Amino acid sequence: MSNAPVICFGQQPCGFFPRRFLVAKVRTARKLQSKIGGEIVFFYHDSDHDPRETQTTLRHHKSDEPTTLNFEFENKIQRKYSPLYLKRVVSDWHAKTLRQLPSFDAKVWLEEFRTLPLTNIADYCLEMYQRMGLLEGVRVARSSDPVFRRSACEIPEYYVDVPYEGEVVRARAVTASGQTGGGVSLELHQGGDSFLKIPTPASIAKEQISPARDTRLVWMNSVLRCTHYVCGAGEQAYLRREDAPEVTFVNREPIDRSDEAFTDKSV
Repeated sequence: MSNAPVICFGQQPCGFFPRRFLVAKVRTARKLQSKIGGEIVFFYHDSDHDPRETQTTLRHHKSDEPTTLNFEFENKIQRKYSPLYLKRVVSDWHAKTLRQLPSFDAKVWLEEFRTLPLTNIADYCLEMYQRMGLLEGVRVARSSDPVFRRSACEIPEYYVDVPYEGEVVRARAVTASGQTGGGVSLELHQGGDSFLKIPTPASIAKEQISPARDTRLVWMNSVLRCTHYVCGAGEQAYLRREDAPEVTFVNREPIDRSDEAFTDKSV
């Protein structure tokens, strides 16, 4: 069994051009690898469903003013509740955005953007990151991968991908108060304190399950067995480090305008 370091960082699809904090994670992982060796693994959490994750802030190439863009979605159910690996890229949105790009600092990637396949949002973003050279030499492990899900440990808090009104949605599993035998109900968060209960299938397979925020680390590492984990600024506030005492946590390096899109020609 290899004792080589496994250096991991995680992130949802974070824009059709990557946000600058993701680039900082990659740089931190590569610097660490240059010192200790081993493999870099990107835990691509494309099971998340929040459409805000893919907001992309670009700057006008003349005025330098920031503008935030995002994907357009086929319907409300898909936008709010489908996991990112099942939200589909709308062809009209791609054509409209392609016309806009020359006005922004992303125009250097115009040809790469033009030929992106119109698949799902998670594939679309990942393909762009790869074309930009961000993930060269990095292994990608996806939370949507059925093989990954089957290999992961069981967790007490999770979401379930289930059909609902013509789409597949990511519903939160909720254990009924006082119920025995592992019975759960499924809910969609409508905003605030409002939740919508939806039908629960007779059985739930591991291939349908993805973690909640507080169980993501232990679920991920039950498969990846990372020795080092590069933390983003937000992660540092909620990561339960006691769930992975075998892991060395490394804060990502600072980067300016961290929440904006990275569009430089060189990573």
